Amino acid sequence: MRIPLFLYKIFKYEYWPWWMFYLPVLPYWVYLSLKNRSFAYFSVANPGIDLGGFFGESKSEILSLIDKEYLPKSISVRENSDATFVKKELLHEGINYPIIAKPDIGERGNDVSKVNSEKELIHYHSKSHFNYIIQEFIEYDLEFGVLYSRLPNSERGEVSSVTLKEFLTVTGDGKSSIIELMQKSTRARFQIERLKKEMGNAIQRIPSNNEKVLLEPIGNHCRGTRFINFNHIINDDLNRVFDEISLPIKGFYYGRFDLKAKTIGDFQKGNFIKIMELNGASSEPGHIYDNSYTLLKAYKDLLYHWKRLAEISAINMRAGLKPVSFILIVKIYWKFVVLKNK
Repeated sequence: MRIPLFLYKIFKYEYWPWWMFYLPVLPYWVYLSLKNRSFAYFSVANPGIDLGGFFGESKSEILSLIDKEYLPKSISVRENSDATFVKKELLHEGINYPIIAKPDIGERGNDVSKVNSEKELIHYHSKSHFNYIIQEFIEYDLEFGVLYSRLPNSERGEVSSVTLKEFLTVTGDGKSSIIELMQKSTRARFQIERLKKEMGNAIQRIPSNNEKVLLEPIGNHCRGTRFINFNHIINDDLNRVFDEISLPIKGFYYGRFDLKAKTIGDFQKGNFIKIMELNGASSEPGHIYDNSYTLLKAYKDLLYHWKRLAEISAINMRAGLKPVSFILIVKIYWKFVVLKNK
């Protein structure tokens, strides 16, 4: 007997709405705000990023701060750009299909697409009423979320969260269609209605026995990606790798790198890695959404990171930086999250 999805939404916190998950720990944020005498203390955590990277920051501007050695080839596209100009820019930069297109300002995987052809690019461009980024699609098998932080008065930082992202797939049995295989997976069942629209008739295809079918190439939790706690690989060597990546980034002290790596060994050495995004003060330690985690342990790890963020912010405030008004934070959040999702 299949368990109804609404029961998973009740008893598995990884499926809770964000406000339900955060509500019980809201008093701790209030405590940190009072301690730092500002409800927007986090806005000074990363002076080199608008609002510390809370919301509304430009992905392309942040990526421009990172050594190009670690970045995929990319171009920035303005909302009113001509599609012909975009195609010429891709050719000039040597970016071939498939590519990843995503809003320059956006959250939680909204409007992120893998684009496989010029026809698909023209379609994406025509419906994109926002500035966006195009990145080459990196074929590396592994994708990680790495939360790194450093106190402003220290030359050494720490990696405190490593999340391996397992993309949504089904494995064929030679008899069942893709949609039938999805019905057998709880994680896939949450994505059926969306993928029926995106895949069309292809969702009725019957994969061969043991054939793995990738359903979602975007490594975002709300699009079916499984987050796996990989903190066991954190060591001094990994801390040094991210010190080397992060120290040259002016005004950056706290955030999560979303990256791809060729192998785990390469990742630990800082070889063959490509950083897709860098998020700032609003970054979550993704490992807490591992389905083997308990809610209490998730809260414990979350509050550790909030305390770390507050400590960094306090040091920056003592150095003379001033947080923005909390009213501005509310306005930014309303503009980029509430209104956009209506």
